[in-house]
Amino acid sequence: MNIIDRYIIKKYLSTFVFTVGIFIVVIVVFDVSEKLDDFLKNKAPMSKVFLEYYALGSIPFFLNMLTPLINFIAVIFFTSKMADQTEVVPILSGGMSFNRFLRPYMISAGLIFSFTLVSNIWIIPYTNKIKVNFENVYVKPQKVSGSTMSTHMQIDSNTYVYIDNFDTRRNIGYKFSLEKFNGDQLTEKLIAERITWDSVATKWKIEDYTVRTINGLQEKMDKGTSRDTTLDMLPRDFEVYDNVFTAMDTDELNDRISKEETRGTGMMTDLLLEKYKRYIGPFSAFILTLMGVSLSSKKVRGGIGLSLGIGIALSFTFLVLVQFSTMFSLKGGLPPLIAILIPNVIFLTLAFWLKYKAPK
Repeated sequence: MNIIDRYIIKKYLSTFVFTVGIFIVVIVVFDVSEKLDDFLKNKAPMSKVFLEYYALGSIPFFLNMLTPLINFIAVIFFTSKMADQTEVVPILSGGMSFNRFLRPYMISAGLIFSFTLVSNIWIIPYTNKIKVNFENVYVKPQKVSGSTMSTHMQIDSNTYVYIDNFDTRRNIGYKFSLEKFNGDQLTEKLIAERITWDSVATKWKIEDYTVRTINGLQEKMDKGTSRDTTLDMLPRDFEVYDNVFTAMDTDELNDRISKEETRGTGMMTDLLLEKYKRYIGPFSAFILTLMGVSLSSKKVRGGIGLSLGIGIALSFTFLVLVQFSTMFSLKGGLPPLIAILIPNVIFLTLAFWLKYKAPK
């Protein structure tokens, strides 16, 4: 690593950190102005608002979401400034190839990629949990006081459950039924007026139930007022508030995906989108860095402003494309992996084209 490499890496990372600082200020100002009425209405303590919600929750969430934008703007800004000050031309004219010129950029992008990947897997789920828990109390508490309607769930290969209405605040389900099969034959059906989660005993309490047991041509009916049972489901399986999957750690997310393959409650697309975002999203650091260098390494008459404007437009286009492909997956049946790959593949193709057109 020579002097030029160290110079570019220092410029890259310092500009990235500086841009992050600017975005933090802008994000907090706009978010406070938007949610101030909710904070006052729900009597949120100011210490929790700034220390818990913003410092530990919202700021990591927004920075993780906007890292591609921040990274791209940082690369465009300092590279176009180098080109405007005629620093790039001597480097390339001195015998350094464009691929060699990209090396310090890719090293810096690798550091950002590593940090983003580690954050996505181990850090962001916990900060998102802090953010979501705060919002459910002080921003939109009505979202968690509602009910989940008409839930069908397969909890193992032979057992199916149905709950007509589940109160996510009190962990109580109404009009509950459980069916057990042996192959295609129904062997047992339980119907209950209510099922309640006992958090102390970590069991379900079934109330006012009727059990119909079928053994060939023989049937048996039993009734009861209350009994405890263990089922492979938890109250959080019925949670439907915003960003619930972003608040799951990676092990919990994988476990939920594994169970969803059996249960088929209709949440598989959301779960897979969240999983693929965590692993594929960080690769945008390399793609947008390559695009940014290729776009801004040439001195243009418009100066830094023109390159920066193009960069901001492209980065917002990238974020919009990510949202569009996500919605096509959720609403249009596009496979989640394809939905996550589409923006990256399109912009990677564009990055290689810009690299081909870049001054050598």
